[in-house]
Amino acid sequence: MPSPPQPVEQDPRVYFAAERTFLAWIRTGLGLMGIGFAVSRFGLFLRQIAAAQSRLPSHTTGLSLWSGVALVALGVIVNLSSVYRHFQLIQELSSGTWRPGRVSRDAVILGLLLAAAGVAMTIYLILVR
Repeated sequence: MPSPPQPVEQDPRVYFAAERTFLAWIRTGLGLMGIGFAVSRFGLFLRQIAAAQSRLPSHTTGLSLWSGVALVALGVIVNLSSVYRHFQLIQELSSGTWRPGRVSRDAVILGLLLAAAGVAMTIYLILVR
């Protein structure tokens, strides 16, 4: 006779799934920080190329630096938020107060922020040509 199903808070697979989700958020934060660093350094690379070709100081808006810094900061926020959310989720699972089917507010906010950044970069690239 099969054993009765365990409550969610006692099933170790749920905790492993929570840990995998946590690690995915950490990867996302690290990816944002890496891309932000590359974006900020890419502006420096372009200034060096322009200076080497024309021997004149290049005009820059500093947009790549600040957008790179913003992406790195967003990556840090994602990592800190994921740590907080992971502790919160483990506490909910341990106490039995976890509610299934809840929308991930952090994922929605991150998706909207990245979509807005993509639209802003698209508009910038069209205007600069």
